[in-house]
Amino acid sequence: MNQTGQILIGVAAGLLVCWLILLAVLALARPKGNLLTEAARLLPDLLRLVARLARDRTLPRSTRALLWTLAGYLALPVDLVPDFIPVLGHADDAIAVALVLRAVVRRAGTDALTRHWPGTAGGLDAVRRLAGLPAADRRK
Repeated sequence: MNQTGQILIGVAAGLLVCWLILLAVLALARPKGNLLTEAARLLPDLLRLVARLARDRTLPRSTRALLWTLAGYLALPVDLVPDFIPVLGHADDAIAVALVLRAVVRRAGTDALTRHWPGTAGGLDAVRRLAGLPAADRRK
């Protein structure tokens, strides 16, 4: 085998290792219980939420940049786990959204989530749990 072939094999092996590491990180960061299923079900509302938050000029620029990066990742046809794989295909998108929402809540607060949420109150409770927050108390 020539040197070019060895380099190509090395690059392919390196990419495979990086992909496996990213999958392991996603598996460790996944929401617990049935929250991942809820997040996949709420994905259309979550996409609208990400777009609304990304356009909110009251949020810090770094937070909006993170949201635009997420929107770009979600728009790309190439994912860590291809979308044509049932259930798992959208799981990586839901996990990426959960990780970014946690960062957004830490930087911008929970009011931004509530203000921009386009779905139902039950959906907002699921998003709050996805972001690592307790569900809202409605007994007030």
